[in-house]
Amino acid sequence: MTRRLLVFSLLPVIAVGGSASFRPAQSAAVDMNAQSHEAWLAGILQRVDSIKPGMTRADLLKVFRTNGQPSPEMLALTGLRRTFISRDCPYFKVDVEFEPVAHPEWGISTIEPPGLEDSRDIILKISKPYVQLPVAN
Repeated sequence: MTRRLLVFSLLPVIAVGGSASFRPAQSAAVDMNAQSHEAWLAGILQRVDSIKPGMTRADLLKVFRTNGQPSPEMLALTGLRRTFISRDCPYFKVDVEFEPVAHPEWGISTIEPPGLEDSRDIILKISKPYVQLPVAN
């Protein structure tokens, strides 16, 4: 009888002690997961910050993409000022303003027709990256 009592009194101690021994492993897994998220985020921010005024639209499009295809009317209004979305995560966005390049093949020094985008356009201004939920077209 005393043996049973001893066994029943030790079972809760063993159970609590056993479950406590697993907690550090779970905590370590959470820490590793948080570290991998931080590393992923740091990588995105480094790529985003690599784009600077003076670079071309082609340079920008290696890191960002456009948000769908605007209509020709909208492109005429926004071709030189547009929002771009990170290729790594659609929540990270920047607003960019371009200086059009010369188009010797057209014999003019500004964009014609208005709003035509050229991979050689020069970035004049780029906003700080911001977070925004994706917008469906």
